[in-house]
Amino acid sequence: MCNRYYAPGEKEIEDYWHIGNRNPPRWWEDAAREIFPRAQGPFIRRALDDSGYSLEAAVGQWALIPPWAKAANLPYSTNNARSEELADKAAFKGAWARGQRCIIPAMSFDEPNWETGKNEWWRFRRADGEPWGLAGLWSQWVNQQTGEVHESYTMLTINADAHPLMRRMHRPDPKLPADQQDKRSVIPIEMGDVGLWLAGTVEEASKLLQLAPVERFDAGPVD
Repeated sequence: MCNRYYAPGEKEIEDYWHIGNRNPPRWWEDAAREIFPRAQGPFIRRALDDSGYSLEAAVGQWALIPPWAKAANLPYSTNNARSEELADKAAFKGAWARGQRCIIPAMSFDEPNWETGKNEWWRFRRADGEPWGLAGLWSQWVNQQTGEVHESYTMLTINADAHPLMRRMHRPDPKLPADQQDKRSVIPIEMGDVGLWLAGTVEEASKLLQLAPVERFDAGPVD
């Protein structure tokens, strides 16, 4: 599970993902750089007003609100979604089936390490210095009383029990063996796969739900 990450700046996002001409003026104004669950953050998706293929940036709540929700403030957490359960979980299966996939830009993300017996935060950057493009789903929820549209998104995760680095994160369950802890990791989408992730079929997108190799990480304790 990821509960804190750091977004790039507006210009960095527009330049890196080549989306500057698709965005409304001052699209960044409601987003922060250090992002926590239920805060406003940026995400990238296929442009909604383009029948072809182009990208746009949006800002929404980091905690997906499904269209059928009765209120925007859900009583449960939806900022992370287990990729293995996307087709079955009520909160996420509609967005997954409709191809509402997005890229979540992040300069780094933080995870807790408990190897010393207490929580020590680690920060994860890319070894090449580029921003992460993390796999996500987006949704729109409409307030039936006011007509206001709420944008939101969730960050996908995958089991990391066998990953040399990510299996070291999060508090272990002493009742479970090491290979059944269900340690989780975010899922990076490489630049060459962005088009397939955003515009491919469900089957094609499913093949991109993979852990990043350990050499792609620059990770260590937060100062």
